[in-house]
Amino acid sequence: MLNKAGLVYTVSGDSKLHFMHAIGDLYNFHLDPSLTLGCGSWGSTSVSANVGPQHLLNVKTVATRQENMLWFRAPPKIYFKRGALDLALQELKGCKRAFVVTDPALFELGMVSGVLERLRGLGIATKTFTDVEPDPTLGMVTKALEQLRPFRPDLIIAVGGGSPMDAAKLMWLMYEQPGTKFEEVAARFMDIRKRINAIPPLGKVAQFVAIPTTSGTGSEVTPFAVVTDEATGIKYPLADYALTPSMAIVDANLVDAMPRSLTVYGGLDALVHGLESYVSVCATDFTKGQSLQAIKMCFQYLPRAYKHGAKDPVAREAMHNAATIAGMAFANAFLGVCHSMAHKLGGSHHVPHGLANALLISHVIRYNATDKPFKQTCFPQYAVPDSLERYAEVADALQLGGKTLEDKVIRLIEAVEGLKAQLDVPPTIRGVLNKAGSSEADAAYLATTLEMAYQAFDDQCTGANPRYPLVKDLRQMLEDAYLRPVLPVASLEFASPQQSCLKSRLRQEAASSQCDGLGCCPAAPKA
Repeated sequence: MLNKAGLVYTVSGDSKLHFMHAIGDLYNFHLDPSLTLGCGSWGSTSVSANVGPQHLLNVKTVATRQENMLWFRAPPKIYFKRGALDLALQELKGCKRAFVVTDPALFELGMVSGVLERLRGLGIATKTFTDVEPDPTLGMVTKALEQLRPFRPDLIIAVGGGSPMDAAKLMWLMYEQPGTKFEEVAARFMDIRKRINAIPPLGKVAQFVAIPTTSGTGSEVTPFAVVTDEATGIKYPLADYALTPSMAIVDANLVDAMPRSLTVYGGLDALVHGLESYVSVCATDFTKGQSLQAIKMCFQYLPRAYKHGAKDPVAREAMHNAATIAGMAFANAFLGVCHSMAHKLGGSHHVPHGLANALLISHVIRYNATDKPFKQTCFPQYAVPDSLERYAEVADALQLGGKTLEDKVIRLIEAVEGLKAQLDVPPTIRGVLNKAGSSEADAAYLATTLEMAYQAFDDQCTGANPRYPLVKDLRQMLEDAYLRPVLPVASLEFASPQQSCLKSRLRQEAASSQCDGLGCCPAAPKA
């Protein structure tokens, strides 16, 4: 068979491809020959005989493209629907001692008392640790282990949001594998399934049960946790399927009292989990359906849950389920640069995680929506870049209309921004950090964008993004999201630095014609 480039190829019986071409190697066959030095490119195949047709056939044998072996991991048991807590805890009958992990606020609100009563009714002794911090630290985990180890539980239960579940995962790990070195298990990897420093299987000493009381993080079904070394300030993101809980209990009765802000931020976090996992380079047929279902549920039910709260139990339950469904999707498909940047935006400027994701996601969609990325990613589960088509599939699932792929993606961005408006989320980061429009606050944010971009580039989520970014791309998105609302979307073309220069735009807003001191462009001439 002959392709457009003149490359002759045949398929052999041993599932390998045989390539033949007159000039060059397998992937550079457009090079001109140098027949004075030989019949191949740059004389790489010099011969002593007269060059004939047989010498101009460059025969290559390569293996056919094979994708990585994959698996889909989730907790062995996931209980859901209202009232599932009672039935699920019955499964734990026979356990002897349960170590319950939560935070002070939930404990004071009595959110844990029902769990403790049911456990004691099953004859299970309990001990409660309530000192979980918003960002779990090694010191806090060590303090908990001092209580956990003498108690010798065969059951560890986390009740709460992402922080109690992260903390409990770390306690579980250190309880069963006390010699674990965080700097090793937190090492970067290209494929979580082929880690050099893998965590041994957990669960031989104690089961781990996750009971979420918020709807957003999906931690109850994921193999991820983050711990901070308070002595050095270093955050160790741990990712290993050994950290997947033994059981998740997704009971919407536990989230009816969530405040509106937590409803919005958690719901938007779940939405971004769905959007990023759907276009991830690790997305598969097993994850894309879950991603898409979570996205649809967030669009349908999040405005209702925000507006009516506990008065709309159907919406509350749907959002609780959507968060867990999205959690299973990104636990196996991973995320992208929106989360990479949101992690750094939250750490540098204390923006709630779900809100940070919401402020960035539309800019990320526009950046990713191309079938001609500048740089390819590693180990993608597709033959050619297809994020433009995948975003269009999301738009189709939401019935947004549009004729071309580009038009559909633009409508998806408009729908995301419309959802944010319904939830009273500002269109820009500036609307959160600098409502007064202070030039000093603008400059303070701008001074952090380069460092945030470098840190985001090094974030573990970046490797699964469908378009592998440059640091300057990440910085530009952080600056665009600060000042420039993404609407109206004229095109999906990623704006040039000259078009989106934050400092220039801030200068244009200034009442004075003089330079505002932000140091981007030459100062305007003084009058």
